[in-house]
Amino acid sequence: MSFQDAVRTCFQKYVVISGRAQRSEYWWFFLFTAVVGYILGTLDGMFFSSGPNGAPSVLQGLFSLGTILPSICAGGRRLHDRDMSAWWMLLLLVPLIGVLVLLVMFALPGTRGPNRFGPDPLGGDGPAPLDEGFVRSSIPRSGQD
Repeated sequence: MSFQDAVRTCFQKYVVISGRAQRSEYWWFFLFTAVVGYILGTLDGMFFSSGPNGAPSVLQGLFSLGTILPSICAGGRRLHDRDMSAWWMLLLLVPLIGVLVLLVMFALPGTRGPNRFGPDPLGGDGPAPLDEGFVRSSIPRSGQD
């Protein structure tokens, strides 16, 4: 999935938690929100600075409000791809460790083939069947695994 497709999909499905999201969809949208948030934060500091003590984040705050639901829903769909409930998103409420655990879960590949949340977004039908010409090896196995 391309960058534009991922951002478009996440905004089109901004309140849709059902279904599955492939890794590229989630991570492209994550990159989009991080880069745009950084740029808007910089612009806030340049144009809306209220003095040496800090600057109100007007632009970045509005952008964050507009992307919080799509981000949560994309994360839920990403967890669905791993055959996990979107309720795991509540780990975001656990400082640091919860965020790190979720980042690892988002980075791991999804389940192959359909799962309880829908078909594979990559189009896979599950593990490939063995080839008809498959022949067992004549090399004996040792007792060690």
